[in-house]
Amino acid sequence: MKRQPLRARGADFAAFAADVEAPQAGPLLVWAAGWGQSHADLLPLAESLRQRGRSILLDLPGFGASPPPPAAWGTADYADAAAEFLASSGAKRRLWVAHSFGCRVGLQLAARHPSLVDGLFLIAAPGLPRQRSLAAHARFAARRWAFRLARQLTPEGPARERLRQHFGSADYRRAGPLMRQVLVKAVNEDLSAPARAVRCPVVLVYGDRDRDAPADIGERFHRLMPQSRLVVLRGFGHLDIVTDGRHQIAQLLGDFVEQLP
Repeated sequence: MKRQPLRARGADFAAFAADVEAPQAGPLLVWAAGWGQSHADLLPLAESLRQRGRSILLDLPGFGASPPPPAAWGTADYADAAAEFLASSGAKRRLWVAHSFGCRVGLQLAARHPSLVDGLFLIAAPGLPRQRSLAAHARFAARRWAFRLARQLTPEGPARERLRQHFGSADYRRAGPLMRQVLVKAVNEDLSAPARAVRCPVVLVYGDRDRDAPADIGERFHRLMPQSRLVVLRGFGHLDIVTDGRHQIAQLLGDFVEQLP
């Protein structure tokens, strides 16, 4: 696997060519992994598509082998950086294939740079506000306000860090200070407007056991994007959909590649 260093918008990151001998006639498949993951998590899936076209796997800034961005980026910043790479790729057709956080970036990319994306294949895409019951909403709001109050009363230092560890998600706890800001921005974004602006073909794939990006988010994205197709795979959650569900994903993606104009 060949590594290509990239620099865009003041950030350094890496692209990995999965198979340099893939057919040149097919589209360029550009892969972006989920939060806290890297190109290696999508490599087995990309290798199974080697006959469909060339694959480039990105470690976006702050993930895998790539250092964090120069500031607390939002997903639009990530999309603009990815657009610089796509514009220089020389490919005639480009398909963005992503899981979780990479889907957020892909939606922004297709909305902000439509000429650079010919299709989106999004696996377990978050990006819309969760639909909670009144009781669940009340519990979430109470926990949020408890954290904010405790944070105001706790000086910066070890005690503040223990507070973050207690209230933060697993992704938040594992992230460094800058990437925590990136994560907070991402989870608070509502990507309804970018989704409405997407005009390329889209396939949305969800697992029916996914608690991080439930299938009802896919249903709402499907309604927002006129050229989208929604597929819900039974028995899969947020992470195992790209491992245990790899063969089903590969079949869906292969069919999508064949149908692209």
